[in-house]
Amino acid sequence: MREFFTSSPAETEAVAEALAQKLTGGEVIAFRGDLGAGKTCFTRGLARGLGYEGTVNSPTFAIINEYLGGKFDIYHYDMYRVNGWEDLYSTGYFDYKDMGGIIVAEWSENIEGALDDDTIFVEIEKLDETKRKITIRGVE
Repeated sequence: MREFFTSSPAETEAVAEALAQKLTGGEVIAFRGDLGAGKTCFTRGLARGLGYEGTVNSPTFAIINEYLGGKFDIYHYDMYRVNGWEDLYSTGYFDYKDMGGIIVAEWSENIEGALDDDTIFVEIEKLDETKRKITIRGVE
């Protein structure tokens, strides 16, 4: 487990860029954190760390955003409205999991039963308007 304290979106993105350097493809990164904690900001840094040059947006209304063209493709999920196995299957989660890219899942609490033992957990705690505590488990 590693803990980081950040004071700006740029610092949060830098933590994610460093994590990106440790990824080998096929990982699932499960986020925990309240609304506005910085999950999409973290994903932006992760994508940049993997060489993706496009825009990274919250998948709130799309359920999934694909970021293709970096070292590994990234499949950025919002699991907020996923309420069971049937919903999860309908998102294509298991198909994407087999493609060797990186799955990034916001609101991962909703798919807890589908997460493997090797899942990387990123918890972002909002300490105040700018400060965050980021705890990363499952990767050295």
